[in-house]
Amino acid sequence: MQLLAKLRIDSFMLGILATVALAAVVPARGTAADVLDWATKIAIAVLFLLYGARLEPREALAGLKHWRLHVTVLSATFIVFPLLGLALRLLVPSVLTPDLYTGVLFLCLVPSTVQSSIAFTSMARGNVAGAVVSASLSNLIGVFATPLLVMACMSTTAGVRVSPSAIGAIVIQLLLPFLAGQLLRPRLGWLLGHPAATKTVDRGSVYLVVYSAFSAGVTEGIWHGLSARVLISTALICAALLAVVLAITSTTSRLLGFSREDRIVVTFCGSKKSLATGLPMASVLFAGHPVGLIVLPLMLFHQIQLFTCAVLAQRYARQSEPSPLESPTIASELV
Repeated sequence: MQLLAKLRIDSFMLGILATVALAAVVPARGTAADVLDWATKIAIAVLFLLYGARLEPREALAGLKHWRLHVTVLSATFIVFPLLGLALRLLVPSVLTPDLYTGVLFLCLVPSTVQSSIAFTSMARGNVAGAVVSASLSNLIGVFATPLLVMACMSTTAGVRVSPSAIGAIVIQLLLPFLAGQLLRPRLGWLLGHPAATKTVDRGSVYLVVYSAFSAGVTEGIWHGLSARVLISTALICAALLAVVLAITSTTSRLLGFSREDRIVVTFCGSKKSLATGLPMASVLFAGHPVGLIVLPLMLFHQIQLFTCAVLAQRYARQSEPSPLESPTIASELV
């Protein structure tokens, strides 16, 4: 693990790549695929149960008072990103295939991350409490907003039809376990809300969803038509999308007069997309479609955002520490 850290290699993404390789060699078929589907649903439900147990309701209510910050983050997540995703329709079919464009548009519609948004905000010495509330709100609202945005945007732009019943499936699989975690928090919060438990189930559920999606892709033969050029083009589009959103969030937060700590929250929470939440939603919303191809842009974006935001967080942290020759005032003006 220390070697991976020195080489700046994310062990989580290595695990995802290993899972993709396993699905390519030993895909789940028949009964095994059915068992995998149920195991994935159970793991996702347990994950959101843990999310509910970890969130302190009083802290969340107190953090809601900073409404301008949260509205700015939510606007970036559910307004700016979708508009950019719709604009990328111009790249079909010259650069993106229809299925990959569906994936790019879908990544623009999912909520922000929770753990990494908070972690990078803390690393950059930003408003951690604000990041907790903004990221949590994004995921809670995303349970409803993402399916509605998918239905509104993709039925006319990406050619994908999503049944309204998918919203009910999302509520049952994600929201109800979250509420159950909130109810169990007074008695079992110390156990259910343990960070190690959440991290284990978080990664485990993602591995299961990735394995299931890519197994289906292998058995259906959808990967044969994916060229290296298309894959590289998709990665470059994801990188450009992240760069544009980072520029927008950074500039907007300055124009709105936010403090340095709050600008960090807007930058990190407003520019991220959740793999842990997006993959389960994709498995429900796109049943009957090539889920493996659809989630591929989100997986690429996830890795790009981790690397980019890690660099940005370290830069923010260095800027917050003035050298002996600099006064705190001068240092703050450099941020």
